[in-house]
Amino acid sequence: MIRIKEVLASKGIKQTWLAEKLGKTYRTVNMYADNDVQPPIPVLYEIAEMFFQCT
Repeated sequence: MIRIKEVLASKGIKQTWLAEKLGKTYRTVNMYADNDVQPPIPVLYEIAEMFFQCT
């Protein structure tokens, strides 16, 4: 289970910000956040690094 949406909410980050930082469309990030599509492992590492830096 991917908890992207939960972490975004807890840190007050918008999906549009994450999409911009990843170089992905809002739709792609939304599919990741809704668990419709699992991000590739390298993208998961990018997301984790971004969340870690936002603490």
